[in-house]
Amino acid sequence: MKILVIEDEPDMLDNMVQSLRQEMYVVETALNYNEALDKIGAYDYDCVLLDINLPGGSGLDILNELQKNNKTEGVIIVSARNSLDDKVAGLELGADDYLAKPFHIAELHARVKSVLRRRKFEGSNLIKIENLTLDPDKHQVWVNSTELVLNRKEYDILLYLVTNKGRLVSKTALAEHVWGDYIDEADNLDFIYSQIKNLRKKLKDNQAAVEIGAIYGIGYKLIIP
Repeated sequence: MKILVIEDEPDMLDNMVQSLRQEMYVVETALNYNEALDKIGAYDYDCVLLDINLPGGSGLDILNELQKNNKTEGVIIVSARNSLDDKVAGLELGADDYLAKPFHIAELHARVKSVLRRRKFEGSNLIKIENLTLDPDKHQVWVNSTELVLNRKEYDILLYLVTNKGRLVSKTALAEHVWGDYIDEADNLDFIYSQIKNLRKKLKDNQAAVEIGAIYGIGYKLIIP
């Protein structure tokens, strides 16, 4: 899952990012209003953690932009403001939750998981497609009752394709979602092919009832033969 943290306090940002990465999320950051606008305009995220008070503008205007552009990100407002008016305004603009600073990191993780379950997994802790089952909390995959052993990137690719089942996912979108900001360091996207190749073999060897289809030069799609 890919998360954008929009926060201008360096210590708070660092704590949030490090703890979320330990939970195996792909995490990107924005330190101010304009940087946040650029990120949400260029990329898609599963969840956005949004401060209201930002250098250059208001987090509530970020929410407006998400709504205006029909973006589907789950949004949790994370702000030192704890007034009822701010909370109501954020929720009316489409935020999924509101978390007032200071907070315990464990509560942040619980809120993020709750939003992801509602937005991506229809409220369930598990995702099931045919004989394939994924547990996003434990980062585990099973085919029938047999656990499928995947490396981190293979799992991230499979989860992204599963949550976009039926849709063609471009190589660029897949790379940006799974590798995040680190994708800028890559010379090309050829490394995705090796991850897809290994993932396909593991699905086939374990008799999964789904396959990863490809359209040459464009991208990939999870299909049921």
